[in-house]
Amino acid sequence: MRAFLIAAMILHAEDWARFRGPNGSGVNDAHPLPAKLDKPLWRVNLPPGLSSPVTFGERIYLTAFEDEKLLTMALDRANGKIVWRSGVDRPRKETLHKLNHPAAASVAVDGTHVISFFTDFGLIAYDMRGQEKWRVPMGPFTNIYGMGASPVIVGDRVVLICDQSKDSFAAAYALSNGEQLWRTPRREALSGHSTPIVHNNWVIAPASFIMEAYDARTGKVAWSVEGLPSEMKSVPVIAGNMIYIHGFNTPENDAGKLIKIGAFTEFDTNKDGRITKDEATEPHAKRNFAYIDLNGDGVMTPAEWEQYRRTMQAENALLAYEIGGGLKWRFLRSIPQLPSPLVYRGVLYMLNEGGVLTTLDAATGKLHKQARVRGEADQYYASPVAGDGKIYIVSNTGQAVVLKAGPEQELLYTTNLDDPILATPALVGGMVLIRTRNTLHAF
Repeated sequence: MRAFLIAAMILHAEDWARFRGPNGSGVNDAHPLPAKLDKPLWRVNLPPGLSSPVTFGERIYLTAFEDEKLLTMALDRANGKIVWRSGVDRPRKETLHKLNHPAAASVAVDGTHVISFFTDFGLIAYDMRGQEKWRVPMGPFTNIYGMGASPVIVGDRVVLICDQSKDSFAAAYALSNGEQLWRTPRREALSGHSTPIVHNNWVIAPASFIMEAYDARTGKVAWSVEGLPSEMKSVPVIAGNMIYIHGFNTPENDAGKLIKIGAFTEFDTNKDGRITKDEATEPHAKRNFAYIDLNGDGVMTPAEWEQYRRTMQAENALLAYEIGGGLKWRFLRSIPQLPSPLVYRGVLYMLNEGGVLTTLDAATGKLHKQARVRGEADQYYASPVAGDGKIYIVSNTGQAVVLKAGPEQELLYTTNLDDPILATPALVGGMVLIRTRNTLHAF
C-alpha cells in the first residue's frame, strides 16, 4: 500500500488533482509562474459554482449548478473551451450558509476517474470522457452550514469525510464501482468541513477537539491527537515530520475571551429536562441556538448543553504537531475560520477572513510578521497557494495579490478582477487558474 501511494504522488507531482493541489498542500513548484496577473492567456464564462479548479494532464475540472442540474465539467487547459459537461438532477435542496453553494466541493481526479460530491446528491464518478461510471446517493445531511469537504482519491478508493451535527463519519468507496469499503463513525465531529490529507497509508482528518488518522485500507483509527478547536474547516498541511492545522469557532473562543457557561440546571427553569430558546437566556446560547441544538428539534438536551459548554472552552488556535506525536507549538492570534494554512520554504502563512496575514517560522512557531494584505481590510475566504517563490492570494472582492515568498510579506503585484472570488486558485504547468463568481481566468 505504501509503495502504491508513493508512486501515485510521483505521478501527480505536476498536477493539481484535488482540492488545494498535491496532498492539499497548496504548493506546486514544478514550473515558473507569473509575477503579474495582468495578461490572461484566456478567460471563459462558467455556470455558477464555488468549487476550486482541479487539473490532470491537459484538462481542468470543475463543478457547477445550473437549471437544477449538478454539473461536472472538463475544460481544455490550453484555451478554456468546455470539452464535456455531465449533470445529474438535484434531488433535494438542503439549507446552505450564504457562503456555501450546491456546487462547493472540488473534484478529485486520478487520470481514469473524475469524482464529484454534491451536498444535495452524494458521490458521482465519471470517466475522463464524462461518461458516468457509478453513483452513491447520500444524505440528507444535518450540517448547519451545508456540507463542504471535498473527496480525495487514495489508491484504489475514494475517501469522503462527512461531518455534521450528528452521525458524522469517514468512509471509503471503491473507485471501480462505488462499493462502500468501510465507514467509521466520527463521534467528536460537529459541523466542520475539513478535507483530509494522506500520509503513508493514513487518511488524516481533523474534527472537533481531535484529529484522527484512519488506515486507508480498513478505516480503523491508527493514531489521533487531541486539543483541537471545536470547529474545523481548514485543510491540514504536512511539511517534513510536522503537521499544521488551525480552527476557529466564534470570537468568544479566542484566547483570553472564553466565557463561562453555567450548568444545564441553571437554565432549565421549568425542570422538564430540556431547554427551549426562551429558557436559553445566556446571550451567546440564545444567539447561537441553532448551532447548539444538534438534532434540530427546537430544544436542548443535557447532552447537547454539555457539548456546548465543552465547545466554548476550546480555544481558536493554530497547532503544530509531530506526525503521530505530540504538540510542538501553538499560536493564538488572528486565527482563520476558512482559509487553510500554507507552508512554503520554511515559512508558515496564515490568512484570516479580515485579510490579516501572519507569517511564522514553521519549525518553531516564532512570529515573523502580522499585517493586512495590501495594507487594507478586505474579505478572504479562499486559501493562499505558492509556487516558484511566489504566494498567490485572492479576496472575496476580486483582488488578486502576488507576494514574494518569505517572512516579510513583500508585495509584488495586485490587480482587481472585478468579480467575487471564493474558490482557491490552482497552479499547474506554469499557469495560475483563478475562478471568480462568473469566470475562470488563466494567467
